[in-house]
Parts: sequence; structure tokens; C-alpha cells
Amino acid sequence: MDSKMSLAAYCIICRRIGTSTSLLKRDTYWREIRNIIKFTGSLILGSLFLTYEILALKKSLTLDTQVVEREKMKSYIYVNTISLDKGENLGITYQARKELHKAVRKVLATSAKILWSPFADTFSTVDVDDHECSVWLLLRKSKSEDEAARLQAVQEMSESHHWHDYQYRIIAQASDPRTLIGLARSKDSDLRFFLPPPPLPSLKEDSSIEEELRQLLASLPQTELDECIRYFTSLALSESSQSLAAQKGGLWCFGGNGLPYAESFGEVPSATVEMFCLEAIVKHSEISEHCDQIEASGGLQLLQRLYQLYKDCPKIQRNIMRIIGNMALNDHLHPTIVHSGWVSIMAEAMKSQHIMEASHAARTLANLDRETVKEKYHDGVYVLHPQYRTSEPIKADVLFIHGLMGAAFRTWRQQDCDQVLIEKPPEDEDRYTTCWPKTWLARDCPALRIISVEYDTSLSDWRARCPMERKSIAFRSDELLRKLRAAGVGDRPMIWVSHSMGGLLVKKMLLEASKKPEMRTVINNTRGMIFYSVPHHGSHLAEYSVNIRYLLFPSLEVKELSKDSPALKTLQDDFLEFAKDKNFQVLNFVETLPTTIGSMLKLHVVTVESADLGIGDLIPVDVNHLNICKPKRKDAFLYQRTLQFIRETLAKDLEN
Repeated sequence: MDSKMSLAAYCIICRRIGTSTSLLKRDTYWREIRNIIKFTGSLILGSLFLTYEILALKKSLTLDTQVVEREKMKSYIYVNTISLDKGENLGITYQARKELHKAVRKVLATSAKILWSPFADTFSTVDVDDHECSVWLLLRKSKSEDEAARLQAVQEMSESHHWHDYQYRIIAQASDPRTLIGLARSKDSDLRFFLPPPPLPSLKEDSSIEEELRQLLASLPQTELDECIRYFTSLALSESSQSLAAQKGGLWCFGGNGLPYAESFGEVPSATVEMFCLEAIVKHSEISEHCDQIEASGGLQLLQRLYQLYKDCPKIQRNIMRIIGNMALNDHLHPTIVHSGWVSIMAEAMKSQHIMEASHAARTLANLDRETVKEKYHDGVYVLHPQYRTSEPIKADVLFIHGLMGAAFRTWRQQDCDQVLIEKPPEDEDRYTTCWPKTWLARDCPALRIISVEYDTSLSDWRARCPMERKSIAFRSDELLRKLRAAGVGDRPMIWVSHSMGGLLVKKMLLEASKKPEMRTVINNTRGMIFYSVPHHGSHLAEYSVNIRYLLFPSLEVKELSKDSPALKTLQDDFLEFAKDKNFQVLNFVETLPTTIGSMLKLHVVTVESADLGIGDLIPVDVNHLNICKPKRKDAFLYQRTLQFIRETLAKDLEN
């Protein structure tokens, strides 16, 4: 009995002891759970915040570096050179930047582990230094489908002046043509962005550059050319053939005169022969099919060789740039123009201090730039401002039309001074400028697009042998109007500025535009006109001898300038009838001094009576016919009155 009671008591005690132990363990377990929840909760919230920040950083820095792998397959390889300047490599700024890039990269790698996915497989394995990421980020951005992003990338590249030399060359190597053209048209771009042109092919055995140029001209079609250009082509081929024969040991006759080689051209006969060929090719390049033939015949490389050979002959270089600019009017030729290295050449020419060289290059690059330029600039149409890409909105156009014996740049220079050396442009353009619309007017009115037009005077040496070249005012005005419309003239408010016979062309262009529905915008957006000594009622020029008349103007134009010219009287009457219900603002200047022609003759080319259009103010100025459009200084009356007229006439348009 006692043993049974002892066993029962033992069981009860054990049960109680077990129960109390179980309760103690249960309390401890839940206490630990609560502590873990508190700790892990804080950790999870912190991790989520960190993950969010890393994802945001990753999104802004993710880089598709397939372009890097592609670049490894290219023929150009640039070594990541280290500067010998210890301060550059070991300086505090350099080291801090490098460490910062390393830290960002580690953060991105950590985020990849957290998210169980690498942020970019190609980027994680490619051999790119951490501090070079910005270069590749800009390259990727420059190839974005978003146009605004592409333009921003090019602008950021052009403004980068702290990179190493090899980094500029990486951009040059990896950029697509669109980016390179954009950099060439960016004012602050470093020339290291552009690779040197590819090596030129060797000349054929027993051949010279003159002979290959002649062969290029001979290969071009003779169709779709007027009789005069066919004559020029034939003349250039004939004379180049005689020149080549002379160089091989024979005598050379110029134009059948039977003169010895040395007496005809002097020391550099090939330059003159090449000018003949280039001027004929310029005309051929105005026809799209002929541009294709020039490209297919290796003309881009041949012209580049000639360009490099005649660095000291600006006229040859300008004619070559005219040809390339004409070829750039054809979009399908852009890849071959870029790949042949012409963008690099034009980028360097754009930075020239010589206005003509820079303006020819600007025209070519504008025709290549289909990203920001919708207009097309034909031969003889030059944008003086803005020549680079700009964020400034362009609100109006001012067009400069010279007279027949003038030029797009020379006519609008500052009045010459004995102390000024034209060959070396002064640094201070406020004191002297070789083209005041490009320097003075562009600074005073930056919201203007300033265009200067040049007639095709490059063939004038042959006019005596080519009567077909004598074109009437009607022919020239129709040709200029077509070119200007292609350049977008008429899309904005505009003012016409003209000298001498250029004013007659302006009046004829406006009359022709009024008759064509597709040209009505030219009339609707014309706000005003400035005429510098324009012979609205004819000139006494035609009363002088045939020799003097021919010295100044081709005979057909001289006849049209005669006071008794029916064409001139009809033009004046028709223009007054056309303008009477238009709100055109007009300003007329006229010379009061005679112009010296040659060493003996003084002639008052345009009288006060002839310069009176019958509309607007007429202001006599004590200068001759040549200097009426050439102010002496920036603060001179001629320029300040012109500037005042432009600002007042376009006031409402420039405010909008």
C-alpha cells in the first residue's frame, strides 16, 4: 500500500516539474521570436531603402557596352597611355575621382547580388577603367532613339575639355557619322574628336594628279548641261591635254597661240589647268547623277589629295569645298563623304580665321547635318550666322545680295584702310572686319539667320569665249529664287539687303515669287528692303565705250542697265504696282562721289535720281559706288543706320 502511494506521489511531482519546465521554455521561445522580429524588421526596412537607392542609381548608370566589344574588332587601336605628369595621375582630384568610380561600381555589383541578377553582363566583364564610364555613357546616349538625348550628348561631348588625349580618340573611333557631324558643327569641339582621313590610294603608275583630274572630268556625262558648260568642259580637257603633253617633254600651245610652255603659264602651269578642270567639275556637281559618277570614280579621294597638295592656294581649296558641298546635297552620298575623311577636314576648316574658308566648310557640314538642319544650301548660298549648332532660337532672316561684279564676302567688307593688312585678319573684329554682316550684325542681332548669296562668277574668265553665259536679270533671279527657297527662305520674317544690280535681282525675285503659289511665303514674310546705290532707273555706264562697259559688266547686263532699257523700265513699273498695297519698309542709300575705274576714268555709276525707288527714305552718302556698302567703322553712320532699320523693321518678330 505504501509503495503504491509513493509511486503516485512520484508521478505527480514529475508531472509538475515537467509542466513548469515546459512553461519556462515556451516563454523563452516567444521572447526570442519577438527579439528576432524586431531585429530583422529593422534590417529588412533598411535593406529595402538601400535596394531602392541602388536601383535608382543603377537605372541612371546602366550601360550597354556592346559597342565596346565591337570596337575591339576595328582596325584602329588606341593605347590607354599614362601621362608622364605625376601630378596628373597622383593628384588628389584624380585619385578621388577614381575612388568614387570604384565605390559606385561596388555598389552596383552589390545590388546585382542582392537582386540575383547582374546589372549588365557585358559591362561587368568588359575591360573599361572605372573613370572612363562617362565617355561610354555619352557614346550610348549619342545613339539613343530620342533626338533630344542625342543632341544633349553631342553638346556635352563638345563641352568636355578635361579628358585625356586617348579619350577623345575613343570618341572619334566609336562615334557614328551623325555624332561626328554634330561635333564638327559644335563651336567648342576639340579637333581630337576627329580621326585623320584614311590613307589615300596610290596614284596609278606613270600617272599624275593632273592627269587623273582630267580623266575624272572626261568620265562625267555631257548630258543635262547647257551649251556653255559643255564648252567649258571641252576647253578644260583640251588645255589640260596640252599641259600634260608639255610636261612630258613637248611644247605646249595655249589656245592655239603657239607659245612655249614656259611663256604660257609660268612656274606653276598645273595650278591653272587644275582650276579649269575644277571649275567645270563644280558645274557638273550641281547635277545629282554626276555626283554619283564623281563618287564612283574615286573623286572624293582625288579631290582630297588635291586639297592637301594645294594648301597654299585658297582658290583651289574653295572650289574643291564647293564640289563637296554640292555632293552633300545628296543624302545617299553622306556615308561615303564621311568615311572618306571629309568631316575631319571640314571641322578644321570651320575654325579658320578666314571667313571664306570657314563659310564654305559650314555650308558643307550643314548639308551633311540632317539631325538639326532641314534646309539645303545650294552652291552660292552661304549662312554667315549661325554657322554652328546653337540653342538660340532663330526668329528672322537677313539676306545679302551683291552686284554682278561683287562677291558674297568681299562686297560686304569694311572700307579698306592703308594700315590694314587683309591677308592677316585682326583679332579685334570691331576695329576691322572682312565681312561686317558676319561679325558686327551677328553680334548685335544674334537671333537672325544671316545669308549671303554669290553669283556663279567662277567662270567669268571664259565669258569672252562663251556668249551663252551672259544671263539676263530674269534668268539669274529665277535661279537664285529657287536656291533660296531650298534654303528655307520664306519660312521666317526677312529683310533683303542689296548692292547695285543686286537690288534689281531682289525686285525681280519678289515679282516672280508673287506669281507662284509655292513661293507666296516669300512675299508674305518679306518685311523690308535696303538698297545700296541700286540703279532703279538705269545707269550712265552704258554710254561709255564698249571696252569700259565690258570691264564692269557682261554686255547683256549693260544693255539692261541702260536708261532706255525697256526691261529695266518694265521692272520698275511692275514693282511699284506690286508693292503699293504691301506694307514693305524700304531704305535707300546712294553714293555722291565718282568711282575710279582703272587709272584714268572716274564715273558716277548711280545718280541720286536713279537710286530713288519711289518708296521709302533716300539717303545720300559721301562715298563712291564701291564703298556705299562698306562702313568705315562699326560706329559709322552707314552701319548704325542699317542696324537701326533692321531692328525697327523686325522689332515685333524679334520680341516673339
